[in-house]
This record gives sequence, structure tokens and C-alpha cells, in this order.
Amino acid sequence: MSRLPLIASYAAVPAMPQAQSTQTPMTQQAGTVVRVRLFAALRERAGWGERLIRLDAGTATPVALWRQLALEVSPNSHATDLPPSIRVAINQAFATADTPLRPGDEVAFLPPITGG
Repeated sequence: MSRLPLIASYAAVPAMPQAQSTQTPMTQQAGTVVRVRLFAALRERAGWGERLIRLDAGTATPVALWRQLALEVSPNSHATDLPPSIRVAINQAFATADTPLRPGDEVAFLPPITGG
């Protein structure tokens, strides 16, 4: 049985250049795009689960994004109110509703979910 030669060293493989983070808070860049994801009942009520959204000037937090989207969680709620039961995640990590957003962020709104 013949064997393939092993790579003796990774030194011959050029390293990928490290990307420099040049993101600034969105208060400095009006009209920035973020990916918005809705889950469970929010997705069903809105009729969509994922969209790229160009943020209005001054929309620099998830709560301001919620207002821009005008999402309602029930017929008796006001679209401008982010209910305390809705969790926010930014780039797949839970965050507070007043966390500053950056260009290219993924913002998810998660309603209470039950199951087993």
C-alpha cells in the first residue's frame, strides 16, 4: 500500500492577511446595512425571516431598529415598543436593546420559545 507524502512544514504555505477592523459605530455612518433575523412567532407575524435592512439615520441600536421595522408582537402592542419578553442577539450573542450596532452586524429578535 503506497502512502502519500506528509507535508513537513506549513512554512511554504503563504499566510492569509489579517483583516483590519475598520468598523465604526453607525451613528457615524448613516444608511448602513445590517442583516435582521426574526424567529418563531415574530417571523410568522411579519411574513419574513431574514432581510438586509438599510438603517435610517440615527438607528444605532436594536431598539431603534425595532421601531424602524414597526414590528408588533400582538394586536394590542405598539410597534415602537420593544417588549421585555423579546431577546436581542447581535452576531449570535445575546445583547441588550441599547447595544450600539455596527455595519454588517446580524441582529436577531427572538420571542419567548417553549418546547421540549
